[in-house]
Amino acid sequence: MRIARFSHHGEVSYGIVLRADGSTEAGGAANGSSGVPELRPGPDDGPLVVAQLSGHPFGGKKDDISLTGTSFALADVRLLAPMLPSKVVCVGKNYADHAREMGGEPPAEPIMFLKPSTAVCGPGDPIVRPARLSGRIDFEGELAVVIGRLCREVPADRVAEVIFGYTCANDVTARDLQARDGQWTRAKGFDTFCPLGPWIETDVDPADLALATRLNGEVKQSASTSLLLHGVAALVEYASAVMTLLPGDVLLTGTPAGVGPMQDGDEVSVTIDGIGTLANPVTDGD
Repeated sequence: MRIARFSHHGEVSYGIVLRADGSTEAGGAANGSSGVPELRPGPDDGPLVVAQLSGHPFGGKKDDISLTGTSFALADVRLLAPMLPSKVVCVGKNYADHAREMGGEPPAEPIMFLKPSTAVCGPGDPIVRPARLSGRIDFEGELAVVIGRLCREVPADRVAEVIFGYTCANDVTARDLQARDGQWTRAKGFDTFCPLGPWIETDVDPADLALATRLNGEVKQSASTSLLLHGVAALVEYASAVMTLLPGDVLLTGTPAGVGPMQDGDEVSVTIDGIGTLANPVTDGD
């Protein structure tokens, strides 16, 4: 199931993305005691629509999701960042080739850092380069884990219970500031430096997903999540041993080799098989 957050004529809602002639039983009513909308998927080549949900999907159970009965053509809505996290937990150097690309060996333990919630932006939103402060702004395509329930000290064998789904992410980085500061908060924390989207996929296995980052259509990063040094279960266990994770929080799993700079006027996209494509234009700030 693909859960999107979107705006239609100024009203912000969540919805399920499906094909145009996918339908719900009883005009959008939930199906039986499970509460899961009964959706009949349409043909693979049909246009996409978003079926509006009542309320929001975080904090409760996925089985409690219900439909309002209203749908919009996906082309007629503006997709937003699919969640508003309290924090974005990130992991650095989690692909061996990227660790070596950055001039070091793969770390024995995950390198964890945070991005502020104000860095989050959505699909189609511009990535704003702070050109007065930094001379090099890099893309970093990543798989993002979306937390579905409040949790702490989650053992690896129970991590699946706290994950809501997955989305695409771009861990935008001011590379020169990262090197100059010796730590990563400023380099990673500017507004718009955490694009997320286009939606949350709740039914995908993160173990072996192809990931590609393109700059102006040219592939710059190409890898599989099977190459993660520390997999999703290990990362959630590691992070939740340190801090409480809240519904809607996001964990970025790291980027593969091929990171590089973006310039004013560029477009960068991150595609993950089974999830979708997150695309953002790049512009210089004032």
